Amino acid sequence: MLLSLNWLREITPFEGEDQLLADRLTMLGLEVEEVLHPFEGISGVVVGHVVECAKHPEADRLSLCKVDAGAGEILEVVCGAPNVAAGQNVALAKVGTSLPNGLKIKKSRIRGAVSQGMICAEDELGLGEDHTGIMVLDPSLKPGTGLAEALGLDQVVFDIGVTPNRADCLSVIGLARETAMSFNLPVAPPSFEINEFGEDAASLIRIEIPEPELCPVYQARIIEGAAVGRSPAWLRYRLLAVGLRPINNIVDATNYVMMELGQPLHAFDLDLIEGGKIRVARAENNMRFTTLDNQERKLNDQDLLIWDGKKPVALAGVMGGLNSEINDSSTRVLLESAVFKPASVRKTARRLSLGSEASFRFERGVDQPGSHFAMNQAAALIAGFSGGKIRPGVAVDEPSPWRARTISFRPSRARKLLGIPLEDDFCRRTINGMGCEIDSTAESEAPAWSVTTPSHRLDLEREVDIIEELGRVYGMDRIPAVLPRVAKPMGSLALEETKYGFWMKLKNWGRGVGLCEAVNYSFVGSKDLDLLDLPQEGRIPVKNPLSEEQETLRLELAPGLLQTLRRNIAQGADSLRLFELAHIFVADEKSETTAREPSRLDLLLYGERFADRWPFERGDADYLDLKGLVEHLLDYLGLGQAVFSRIGDVPWLDPCVAVELDGRGVGVLGQVREDIADKHHARKPVWMADLDADLLFELSTRVKRSFQDLPKFPPVRRDMTLGCPDTLSVGKIIDHVEGMKLSILESFILVDVFTPEEAEGEQGARRLTFRLTFRHGSRTLKDKEVDKEREKVADSLAKALGVEF
Repeated sequence: MLLSLNWLREITPFEGEDQLLADRLTMLGLEVEEVLHPFEGISGVVVGHVVECAKHPEADRLSLCKVDAGAGEILEVVCGAPNVAAGQNVALAKVGTSLPNGLKIKKSRIRGAVSQGMICAEDELGLGEDHTGIMVLDPSLKPGTGLAEALGLDQVVFDIGVTPNRADCLSVIGLARETAMSFNLPVAPPSFEINEFGEDAASLIRIEIPEPELCPVYQARIIEGAAVGRSPAWLRYRLLAVGLRPINNIVDATNYVMMELGQPLHAFDLDLIEGGKIRVARAENNMRFTTLDNQERKLNDQDLLIWDGKKPVALAGVMGGLNSEINDSSTRVLLESAVFKPASVRKTARRLSLGSEASFRFERGVDQPGSHFAMNQAAALIAGFSGGKIRPGVAVDEPSPWRARTISFRPSRARKLLGIPLEDDFCRRTINGMGCEIDSTAESEAPAWSVTTPSHRLDLEREVDIIEELGRVYGMDRIPAVLPRVAKPMGSLALEETKYGFWMKLKNWGRGVGLCEAVNYSFVGSKDLDLLDLPQEGRIPVKNPLSEEQETLRLELAPGLLQTLRRNIAQGADSLRLFELAHIFVADEKSETTAREPSRLDLLLYGERFADRWPFERGDADYLDLKGLVEHLLDYLGLGQAVFSRIGDVPWLDPCVAVELDGRGVGVLGQVREDIADKHHARKPVWMADLDADLLFELSTRVKRSFQDLPKFPPVRRDMTLGCPDTLSVGKIIDHVEGMKLSILESFILVDVFTPEEAEGEQGARRLTFRLTFRHGSRTLKDKEVDKEREKVADSLAKALGVEF
């Protein structure tokens, strides 16, 4: 929101320094991001008085002027404008001045005549687009006066960041209320006079609103006999100062009122409105409508339109239609002032990528009772600027009248919640300063006050909102920083885990096993999806992509991770261990947003298994490393053993293995196809796993946690080395030992594998070393009984599996 300091002072008499106001607004939560000087580029331009003007002897189109620059300084200036004449006050740029268009004025010689400055046109000063001649100023202005000062231009403008809940501050009057409350100043809303003539407007146009929840009120005034032309200079310059382009006197009046009061308005050419009515209703599916920017828009039945008796004439709350716009020949104006459902305007504006100053305000909510005042002010301005006459009465339909909100406020609650000793007088003064009314019948010592909120403060819904306002006005910087006492009951530990908590658990696991987290854009290129042979079905194109390489929402996490791999390889990385936890996007017409957003967890391994340092041996990561990570994750989540089976229906993995838990597919893992890996500059195999994070969350919520006492007695460990053929799997050995169910055997794990190169392939050539851990729950074990149990394991393995010792 751009706020002119001069404009603000017209509503509340703030006379302090610019920086004082900027600091105070920032501490109130209305951050002044920048202090602008919109006409700084003409700071060197002054008012000049043309003393003499004669034709240039060497050029018919040039004039030789003597210009009084103030303080008796007479300058010779060569001017090419056809309207320059003696006796005029003009805008004079003296030597050394730099104009907004980048032109630097220098002393020069033009056709033999010396020129000591430049008499400027409007466009050369950035004050408009007119270049037909020089600016001719008020003859009462004193030569030498700065042009910005002489024209009363807005020289200080604040760029204010307004939070979404403070829709009332998207206007000069809203920010004036904040200023007045802070400095204990009065507020004087703009005044105007309505002079009405002719037939009642309600007899010429009727309003229909079939769905009141989409449009609580729609009202219109009629101005006849208007002449479309340029707005007064002061209005054009003010709009330029706050970032709006002047168009004509009708449109400029509506924009002026929108910036001053926060109510967007729209002016129709009444002669282009057919059927004598305005209807606020939904669009039809797949219909086409051309907006003021001459762009044809494809609409659906969620978009709200303004219709006349035969056709749509505006996109409600967003932009008017080309078929009803004010043009140079317009004489009859239908002035609209309405309130639309914020969500409806927001969805339409976002879907069509059609943001405007009007939609920005409608999306956040506008003052319904205040919309009538804004319409009347705009009607008075249009009549004054154009010479038109205002019809009596208002054509209006208000199916959902505004109802003031009453809140019960307890000063004691405010003191307790903020932790500061707020006085009742401060509370009353601040609440009244916000425009609220406190029930005067309530006793001053009553524990609760009845507070009625104003229509422009849509954000005040509950008692805590008023308390927040008290803290804001008191000064958040003045509230001491004290850590609150937080008591967490043990029962809360048993509450169901949130999805956010589960994601944090997965990320902690990933970092804990030595993986680096990757965070990639949700956008990828269609070429990336095509490279992985992913289907066309389900893809969601981006209407305004950041680049051609990011024009589609991702169907899988793999494209982003592979691009991360490529960038890291380009930077010299020869090994990577990555994980990414994020949403993917699949088109689904049944979804409210037309897209499903399942969450996935992907792992990527590339290059060296371990860091290149002692005591680890060199070797690249392979399938067993990836499978081990997946098994570790499932064990970490308490989901038990998964079934791994070879499949071939994942186009970008070869080989590919499916992971199943209780018959449900958890995901896939395998090696990225060589041609795909080569496209990403990988010189070694790339291993990836793609897991369904939503299913993992669902399964983890069913896991029942159990606890047991910590062991009190020491363990006894024995190692056992077996000679066995390559065909005998480690899993079969472990399953056999666990199946013996020895009471004191706590664990049986593999700790080493050795295969002599010269004996590879021979019976019993492979050596597997296992570690047996024994422990008794109620006493310390003796060596004899441990050795006895070890021998049982050895004999059983020899008989059942034919292993050697």
